[in-house]
Amino acid sequence: MSKTKLTINTNGSVKIEGDFEIVDRNGNVYELQGRTALGICRCGLSKNKPFCDGSHSGQFEHEAIAFDLPPKKA
Repeated sequence: MSKTKLTINTNGSVKIEGDFEIVDRNGNVYELQGRTALGICRCGLSKNKPFCDGSHSGQFEHEAIAFDLPPKKA
């Protein structure tokens, strides 16, 4: 099984690639029609949430640069 990869795009979506399943809060599965890569909306403007439809273009700003989280609290 391949490792799932999430890419936080600058000024855009979260791209998910690999072997994954997406479910709603009730555990119902979204039918992805065989897709192994897609974009998840993080701007809140998509009319196809939770999936990205490109509505963020020129409306959302975030420079995606990786950083280390602080240690987990005990």
